[in-house]
Amino acid sequence: MNRKLTHVFRGIAVALALASAPAFADDPVKIGFVVKQPEEPWFRDEWRFAEQAAKEKGFELVKIGAENGDKVLNAIDNLKVQHAQGFIICAPDVKLGPSIVAKARINHLKLITVDDRLVDGSGKPIEGVPYTGISAVNIGKQVGQAIAEQIKARGWNPAEVGALRVSFDQLPTARDRDDGAVEALLASGFPKANIFNAPQAKSDTENAFNASSIAITQHPQFKHWVAFGMNDEAVLGAVRAAEGRGINAANMIGVGIGGSNSATNEFAKSQATGFYGSILISPKRHGYDTSIQMYDWIKSDKAPPMITLTDGRLITRTNAADVRKAMGL
Repeated sequence: MNRKLTHVFRGIAVALALASAPAFADDPVKIGFVVKQPEEPWFRDEWRFAEQAAKEKGFELVKIGAENGDKVLNAIDNLKVQHAQGFIICAPDVKLGPSIVAKARINHLKLITVDDRLVDGSGKPIEGVPYTGISAVNIGKQVGQAIAEQIKARGWNPAEVGALRVSFDQLPTARDRDDGAVEALLASGFPKANIFNAPQAKSDTENAFNASSIAITQHPQFKHWVAFGMNDEAVLGAVRAAEGRGINAANMIGVGIGGSNSATNEFAKSQATGFYGSILISPKRHGYDTSIQMYDWIKSDKAPPMITLTDGRLITRTNAADVRKAMGL
């Protein structure tokens, strides 16, 4: 190839590279926030706090609900078309990780993951993507400790107590939360043989109810029951199942995770139920903080930490309103 043609092809390559390059730092900032269940209160709160960040910093926020893989990939392409420079995502399936990372790279979009950490083809966390999530094992331990303290406070004989591990093990975060709860229960002296797995087909109250009903029916020898799971909905399903078997609030201890509207609605009932408490986690840190991090990354090239883990606080009927107010909820 002669020197003249070489220069031509080099010029075309440079032009293509510039056409697909990321936006300059002084361009208007536009950030996407993609969530897997836009109807859930937790994700609506994340969006609300992200909007607060957008108002303070003056960037445009694009909120997108993406309940499956196709919608996720279309959302990323759509953000590129809208000239966004980055996005935050809670994916509907963490195994979409390689596809999400590849799409973000092709479209020159910065990427932060929130809530559920993306994994690669072998199921290992993708280390190179900034992640803000819950310290799942520690949150689970808080659940287990709260249950253990209530067992002791009520004077129950642990040998007469059955424990429901309402599980959704295909999600690593859910598995870690449950394992943390089991670890704390065992550390308190709770018998391992009294812990029963109740696997959910889906991560909602109905499926938790069905799974828990089966487990309780299979083990009628226990006078008392406790329950834990990945979220408030899992534990509420277990509580409803226990009620269906004649196990009332005096003989049931359920502690959820999330401090969602489901939990606060349960606390608002005129009489206490078997749903004792929930570990309230902060959607502000997951919505507001990640949006600020993304803005700073786009505007000032200040990369966020690779891992940010948040913790939670136990709320019950007696303190839920005060704690939620203190956390801006």
